[in-house]
Amino acid sequence: MKMFQNITQVNQYKSCEEFVREFEIGESDFILATKTIYNKYFSDMGLKAKVFFKSDYGKGEPTDVMVNALLEDFRKSGCNRVIAIGGGAVIDMAKILVLAGNGDAADYYQRKIPLEKELPIIAVPTTCGAGSEVSSVSIAEFVEMGTKIGLADPSIFPDYAIIIPEFLTELSYDFFATSAIDALIHAIESYVSPKANLYTRMFATKAMEMLLKGFKLITENGQEYRFNLLEEFLVASNLAGISFANAGTGAVHRLSYPLSGVYHVTHGEANYQFLTAVFKHYQAANPTGFIKELNEFLGSVMGCDPDDVYPEIEKLLEKVIVRKPLRDYGMKEDEIESFAVSVEKSQQRLLNQSYVKFDVEEMMEIYRELY
Repeated sequence: MKMFQNITQVNQYKSCEEFVREFEIGESDFILATKTIYNKYFSDMGLKAKVFFKSDYGKGEPTDVMVNALLEDFRKSGCNRVIAIGGGAVIDMAKILVLAGNGDAADYYQRKIPLEKELPIIAVPTTCGAGSEVSSVSIAEFVEMGTKIGLADPSIFPDYAIIIPEFLTELSYDFFATSAIDALIHAIESYVSPKANLYTRMFATKAMEMLLKGFKLITENGQEYRFNLLEEFLVASNLAGISFANAGTGAVHRLSYPLSGVYHVTHGEANYQFLTAVFKHYQAANPTGFIKELNEFLGSVMGCDPDDVYPEIEKLLEKVIVRKPLRDYGMKEDEIESFAVSVEKSQQRLLNQSYVKFDVEEMMEIYRELY
């Protein structure tokens, strides 16, 4: 039985110039990037690579329509290496480009054709939440279905993950906060996954410790203090990514997908809505499993009793950024049932990775609590 796999080599650089020199980026490279990041840090370098921007394909999280348009441009380019410079959405889209065959988004995400890696990919994260640079997961919303589909397969592991902390200076405080909370969720969810083991929990615990301590420092010293912690947050996100790449995520992600799919809430912000509610339900349903060990660890980091960790984490994160009720995003009360049914039908991958396998009624209860 496979316990742990880390295909991606992680490199760290002080500047993007150092990265460009070492990897000899040239005309055979296809770059998909966040436009603002590329224009500020790379445009004056005179790179001969073929450069495309995620904004050329649409706004928000990836969709099957966006991925198909990107595939068309890539196949015309003649390039033999992919470089993704951006957040999780950019990296997730770029991962699909390295797959063999002439498929479209549905072929790959729904595994209608064999998945085989054909080209190398370098992932350069510019946010501190997704962990996509070290994961074998790509997620896209399928527009006509009204939900997201996640592809998890070793064929889309990046070959290199590039850590350049200065990119995080471009994030607004709110986006920084929800991205970092997403990284915390990756670490916490992967810790209690049925697929977790000693190796994955080692990465998860370090990520949780770094993130929670960082959040405390920000709440004590103000939002601007985050600029002193950029490397810590980016590395913590990377560690959490390594953990969930092996152990997976669970019900927090599962419940967030309809919210982000229907109302276009960013991935990290959508996940944030469900973190403590899901884990309180986990605690009630199975208090003696690995959540007991997790709570003891979190209690030691938070300086509180293990029984109080989720209320205390909730208080801390509310100081970092206020969580809103689901109705504030436009969700309607009569969607509680349809969202839960949608999750049950389309998110079996995450269902199987959840600490407790919620049924439709239990999911509806959580949606009601947060509505």
